[in-house]
Amino acid sequence: MKKNNKEHIHHKKNYLSIFKNEAYGRNLFRTRKEEQIDAPQEECGIFGMYTPEITDTFSLSQFGLFALQHRGQEACGISVSNSGKIVNIKDEGLVLDVYKEIENPEAFMGNSVIGHTRYTTAGDKKKYNYQPFFAKNEYDQIILSIAHNGNLTNAHQLKKELEAEGVVFRATSDSEVILRLIQKNLDLGLRGAIKATMEKIEGAYSVVGITRNKFFAFRDFHGIRPLVLGKINDGYAVASETAALDAIGAVYERDILPGEIIYTSENEEGLKSYQVKKDCQNSICSFEYIYFARPDSEMEGINVYDVREKSGEKIWEQAPVDADIVIGVPDSGVPAAIGFSKVSGIPFRPVLVKNRYIGRSFIIPTQEMRERIVNLKLNPIIHEIKGKRVVIIDDSIVRGTTSKRLVKILKDAGVKEIHFRSVSPPITAPCFLGIDTPSKDDLISANMSKEELRQYLGVDSLEFLNLDNLKEILGSSHHCFGCFTEQYPVDKGEETALFN
Repeated sequence: MKKNNKEHIHHKKNYLSIFKNEAYGRNLFRTRKEEQIDAPQEECGIFGMYTPEITDTFSLSQFGLFALQHRGQEACGISVSNSGKIVNIKDEGLVLDVYKEIENPEAFMGNSVIGHTRYTTAGDKKKYNYQPFFAKNEYDQIILSIAHNGNLTNAHQLKKELEAEGVVFRATSDSEVILRLIQKNLDLGLRGAIKATMEKIEGAYSVVGITRNKFFAFRDFHGIRPLVLGKINDGYAVASETAALDAIGAVYERDILPGEIIYTSENEEGLKSYQVKKDCQNSICSFEYIYFARPDSEMEGINVYDVREKSGEKIWEQAPVDADIVIGVPDSGVPAAIGFSKVSGIPFRPVLVKNRYIGRSFIIPTQEMRERIVNLKLNPIIHEIKGKRVVIIDDSIVRGTTSKRLVKILKDAGVKEIHFRSVSPPITAPCFLGIDTPSKDDLISANMSKEELRQYLGVDSLEFLNLDNLKEILGSSHHCFGCFTEQYPVDKGEETALFN
C-alpha cells in the first residue's frame, strides 16, 4: 500500500524548510593523532561575483560563502577588486569567524569579488595554502587572484618545470600551479593566458578569478567539479552550487560548460564566453548528488533533492523489506528515506536527532570516550523505535565504523530488526579529483563482501543502490563514477601524493 501523496509532499516541504547551512556537517572528530573519520570529506567551495558598479561585495560574498560552508570548514577567504586595486583576506575558521575579523568592511567593497571555503585535498593544512591565491607585481600590488576547487594530477611535474624557469612558489597547493601558469602567460592577454594554462594542467578544476579590471571563471574539459552561472542585476555570479546564487539573490542561468572560459570587465559589453576545446564530455562527479551538494541546489539541470529521493525509491524496488518505520541518517539520507517511504508505504519518522551545535574538532584521549562521540552527533527518540523493525537509510558506507556505531545505538534503544540501505553503490576506490576519500585499504567495501559487511555491522539485511539504478536516476552514464568503478574520466597521474 502506497503512502498518501499529500503526506509525502508535506515531508519533502518540511525537510527543505528546516535545512540549515551550518558547520555541523560531517564533523572532524579527531584524536590527538588526527584520527581519520568515517566519511568522504568535502572538496572546497568557490564563489565569485561581478557588477559594473561598486556594490556591497563584503556582505554578498559572505552570504555566498556561507551557503557553501558545508563544502569546507577549515578556512575561508576573499579577494575584492575596487578601482584597479585588489585586497585579500583569508584565515582559519568558518566563514562567519573570518568575516568577524574584518575591522573595516568598507575596504572590501568593490565591483568584483571571489571567495573560497577550504577543505584540504592537496597540499598541507598550513595557512599559506588558504585561498584565494594571489600574485603581485614588482610594486607589491596584487594583480591576479584565483580560487580553485579540484585536484590537478600533473601538478608536481608542472611545478618542477616552472621552478626551472625561475618561478618561485610560496605554498604547497596544486592551486598555486594554476595561478603561476596564468601569471606567466599574461602577455598573451587574460583569455590567452587561461587557455595556455588549461592546455597544460590535467585533472579536475573549477576556477574563479579576478585581475585588477577583469572577472573570469573556467572549468576543466570533463566538468568534473561543479560550477554554475547566475545573473544579479546588471552583473554576474558564479559558484560551486546554485544555493550560493540563491543566497545573494542571483538568478541561475546555466552551468559553466566543460572547457569553457567566461570573462567580463567594465570595458566588455556583457559576458564573454570562449570554448577552449569543443565536444567535451561532461563527467560531473556523481557523489555531488549523493552526498556533497546541498539538497536545495541544482547541477547540470538536475535537482539534488530529487536525485536523493529517487534513490530511496529505487532501493526499495531493489530490496523491498517488511518493516515498521523508515529513518534517514541526517542530512543527506533523509530525502532518500522519504522516497523509500513514499513507494513502500512504510512510515517515515525523523527519529535521529542531530546536534547542530557540534562545530570544531574534539580532542579525545581515550577510545572509550571516542566511542561516545556518535551519541553526541546523533541520538534516537527511543520510544519511536523500541521494539520496531527499522529500515535505516544512509548516503554511503565508507570505513563502516560510524555505521557500526549507529547500529549499536539503535540496538541499545531496543530496535527489534535493522535493515540497512545505502543509496550509493559500494565505495571501492579512492578519489584523486577533489574529494578526500580514504585509501583503498581503508574502504570497507573494497575489503569485504556484502555478506561479510552485513555481519560486521550486525544488521538483519544490507543493500546498496546498484550502479545501473544510479545511472538511470542521473539520466547519464557519463558522470564520474570512479569511486565505485575505479574508472576515471582522466588518468590518475600523480594521484593523491601531497604537493610538496
